[in-house]
Amino acid sequence: MFADKNIIENAVNSADHTTLVAAVKAAGLVDALMGEGPFTVFAPVNAAFDALPDGTVETLLKPENKDTLTKVLTAHVVAGKLSGADLMKMAKRSQDGFVHLDTLSGDALSAQVRGNTLFVYDESGNAGKITIADVNQSNGVIHVVDSVLVPK
Repeated sequence: MFADKNIIENAVNSADHTTLVAAVKAAGLVDALMGEGPFTVFAPVNAAFDALPDGTVETLLKPENKDTLTKVLTAHVVAGKLSGADLMKMAKRSQDGFVHLDTLSGDALSAQVRGNTLFVYDESGNAGKITIADVNQSNGVIHVVDSVLVPK
């Protein structure tokens, strides 16, 4: 990935994010994520989508489910550029050990440090481990996560 390219320009070249790219295209979010931002994206790898119940991805990609797909995808995006170090610092300083984030979908994510590892939680308490942090983009940052974060 190249820091001088935007989130979409880099994601389309990632072999680990082909499902995410297909979903972003199906939801019509390409232009939004190519925008100025900045954005912080928690980007699930293909294996995270594969771990969903059988048929989930195929169902979400159907045109009649575009609104639901858009909600799921935008629940992985936070306005602003938050590095892994920023998230860790904010979580460690908080009273409950979590940094609470509002996503573009209007849903909530929380991040917590366990050991030296950063985890992100969806509203149902499902955790995704950030496996690669701080993949800088021209319009934000991507943190690779090993789970799909599902909004309520």
